[in-house]
Amino acid sequence: MRRHTDNGRHDSEMKRTDTSNPDYFHKVVDCQWACPAHTDVPQYIRLIAQGRFDDAYILNRESNVFPGILGRVCDRPCESACRRVRIEDKPVAICRLKRVAADHRGDISDRLPKGADQSNGKKVALLGAGCASLTVANDLRPLGYEVTIFEAMNTAGGLMRTNIPQFRLPPEVLDEEIAYVIDMGVVLKLNHKINSMKALLDDGFDAVFVGTGAPRGKNLEIPGRYDSDNIVIGIEWLESVAFDHVDSIGKRVLIIGVGNTAMDCCRTSLRIGAENVKVIARKPRAFFKASAWELEDAEEEFVEILVNHSPKNFIIEDGKLVGMTFELMEYKVDDDGSIDRGTLIGEKIIPCDDVILAIGQENAFPWVERDIGIEFDEWECPIIDKTTMMCSRDGIFFGGDSAFGPKNIIWAVAHGHEAAISIHKYCQGESLSDRLPMGINLVSQKMGMHEWSFSNDYDPTSRRLMPHVDLKERFKKLDIEVELGFTAEQAISEVERCLNCDIQTVFVAKLCIECDACIDICPVNCLTITEIGDEADLRTRLSAPAENLDQALYVSDDLPQTGRVMVKDEDLCVHCSLCAERCPTGAWDMQKSTVLIPYASDEAAGGQALSMTQDSAVS
Repeated sequence: MRRHTDNGRHDSEMKRTDTSNPDYFHKVVDCQWACPAHTDVPQYIRLIAQGRFDDAYILNRESNVFPGILGRVCDRPCESACRRVRIEDKPVAICRLKRVAADHRGDISDRLPKGADQSNGKKVALLGAGCASLTVANDLRPLGYEVTIFEAMNTAGGLMRTNIPQFRLPPEVLDEEIAYVIDMGVVLKLNHKINSMKALLDDGFDAVFVGTGAPRGKNLEIPGRYDSDNIVIGIEWLESVAFDHVDSIGKRVLIIGVGNTAMDCCRTSLRIGAENVKVIARKPRAFFKASAWELEDAEEEFVEILVNHSPKNFIIEDGKLVGMTFELMEYKVDDDGSIDRGTLIGEKIIPCDDVILAIGQENAFPWVERDIGIEFDEWECPIIDKTTMMCSRDGIFFGGDSAFGPKNIIWAVAHGHEAAISIHKYCQGESLSDRLPMGINLVSQKMGMHEWSFSNDYDPTSRRLMPHVDLKERFKKLDIEVELGFTAEQAISEVERCLNCDIQTVFVAKLCIECDACIDICPVNCLTITEIGDEADLRTRLSAPAENLDQALYVSDDLPQTGRVMVKDEDLCVHCSLCAERCPTGAWDMQKSTVLIPYASDEAAGGQALSMTQDSAVS
């Protein structure tokens, strides 16, 4: 039996949508919501279409810090969330458009954040000169913190430098964007490995950030593993190639594992002498960890990927590696997509000269003493608060792969931003958990009666193909960048595929006269005027059944004529503006939603930059 609330409505009814909550419109912008750093994707690619490359680069850098780097090697969580795949197979090439802004920008040095002239008296140590530590430095130096980065190697960049081959990420791109941070007045100590956390803490730093990555590759303990020098760990081997310690390999190479590191290993092998390269996967292709585009690039270079092969042993003859034995497996996948442990159906021997193990990475903290108040879990990883990034010992923070295991660069950047907020609050004696919330600004895009400040015509053009260096040319040198990048003209064509999900359809219930004009003109049947009800029931009574439970339904306040509600399925809406053009009373408007994300500078300013003002009333 349903209970009634004081206003006479059933308490199981859907609540009216609170669009003042920043998360509501943020979730509608699927690409920005999926990006760990919450980069304003639609806005920066519109700037690219307008030829405003400098503005696009600076907007991008506010959140992700490394547009040129990430425009080449990001894992692209934004693209897997892109709404474009709801109407065709391929998302907007968001990542490659990021590179366009970086490649075509002019001199933006005067627009970069500057280190403070005066010290605030607080000293912060950052361990590892990778993307997480550099992000922390980027956020803290303008606030007057004295920042010192300790790096074990002779150059900055961390795993971006050592694990990503030069044919994907040119050194000059790394050098330039790293220099933007170091030149803010960061003290960079190269060839300075930290061997004791306890000793570092005795040096008088007010806070310590650990961004040392996941530097240890997983081993494969099967017979024959230690009987040949031609069996190597993938990330260690890539590092040796990066620093010119290794410049050749055998003709027949096996790569064990099928993650992104494995893809870098197999493609690098081809550039230093391999002629036949096979990637060996224990499971079917649907369970690969490598990104789809990484697999495509490897297969374009004639790398063979073998599935359902489980390593059994290395074959050593007269002290020389000659092959591997694999167990051939067969798997069953249930209705939920889970895979069983597999059934052995045979064996196979594959000849080889070298084997590279790329089966995963893990953290390594032998230099962190276990008696200084830092708690570790069963996998010997520090226990870290996912909001504050601080471990169990006050004043010590972790981020990037060293915090939660191997992910990708954009996650490390997001960790760096959060850690910088925490470090600032810790050093200022403030509560780490009392953090500024996100804000939201809405600004109308109307320029005339039926004219908008954005391109709202649906463009049926397919995704642009990225130009590549010819296969005959790309193997001549290790540092020939394979992807050539989009031209400005190609970028404009690709930007037109964006559905402008950040231009929101904002509805004012009190202006609605229920004429149904918006419903009649909507091309995707995402609008319905109906009686209120519980969500499960309401989803079945819409113009088109709302089947995607991960996307919200917008439910308005009561309409003045009948007391019914306007419902919009955010999953179907393509932000075409037709409802706003057709509405005779202006109840619908197209408004740009800007999510205001707090950084350490906002915390230092007391949140003044995160204005919650909106261009118009929202209901």
